[in-house]
Amino acid sequence: MIIVGGEALVDLVPEGASAEELPPLRPWLGGGPYNIAIALGRLGEPVGMLTRLSTDRFGEKLSERLSEAGVDTALVQRGPEPTTLAVVELDENGAARYGFHTEGTATPLLADPGQLPEGTEAVSLGTLGMVLEPGASVYERVLFRAAERGSFVALDPNIRADLIGDPDAYRRRFRDWLPAVTLLKLSVEDAAWLAGVDSETESEPLFAALRDWLDRGPSAVVLTRGADGMAVLTAAGEFVEVEAARVPVVDTIGAGDTIQAALLAWLRREGALSAAAISGMDAGSWRAALSYAAAAAGVTVSRSGAQPPYAGELAEPR
Repeated sequence: MIIVGGEALVDLVPEGASAEELPPLRPWLGGGPYNIAIALGRLGEPVGMLTRLSTDRFGEKLSERLSEAGVDTALVQRGPEPTTLAVVELDENGAARYGFHTEGTATPLLADPGQLPEGTEAVSLGTLGMVLEPGASVYERVLFRAAERGSFVALDPNIRADLIGDPDAYRRRFRDWLPAVTLLKLSVEDAAWLAGVDSETESEPLFAALRDWLDRGPSAVVLTRGADGMAVLTAAGEFVEVEAARVPVVDTIGAGDTIQAALLAWLRREGALSAAAISGMDAGSWRAALSYAAAAAGVTVSRSGAQPPYAGELAEPR
């Protein structure tokens, strides 16, 4: 099983074109790790989620949707705190910006689950789960324990800069995680933020940072670039790029999360959920993996909200 750890929340998304100054907001179930778990379930992978959900109506719906997608909820904790909210703003290209309401909500209050169940093949962590305390320290312990047990560890920082009070401290903490990480996936904007450079004008310092991160532990870094597709840089020196799927974009909510899920699904089906296996992948294998992930993200961005594809909507990952 793949265990996904992190927040589950509700996105309040502007609905349709409106002549009004403020369009109505529609609630969509989301959160980066939550979207990854749903996508893995829809793709037919054995997946469980580690998170804390409210007992309010939103929390009930979040739990129901996990079950509907085939996600194991044995590690889901419940509490009376309200559900975390994210208010979404969409630009003219459908790109999303988020304003979060986290104080006093269920997301940060995760209790330490101890060792994950036997048969945990991989762990995927990131986003607010690695930022909001006291839960961030819990997920950090989960990350290190998983690595010590030999599990595949995937990390998507998915930076929400407005919630990071001390950027330098977070960057140091991020570097401390890297020896335990097998696969690092992040957007070019997040990579630039973590490296403290401008992604548009400082490409060489950015790639120097990627190489430094690889030297610290991961076997590969996957870099997503929106409409410009994605690329992977491996510890073995491979650099492979693929184009984004050419589809009409409704919004980009959940696109990066779908990519993470599709990559994990592809790797699992290929027997490549280990550091040794992905270190041995050649350019052709990486191109196939990235193309599968790009196709999955293309489905997600073609519809409103984080609605990742089902396995039947995609070609077999070969």
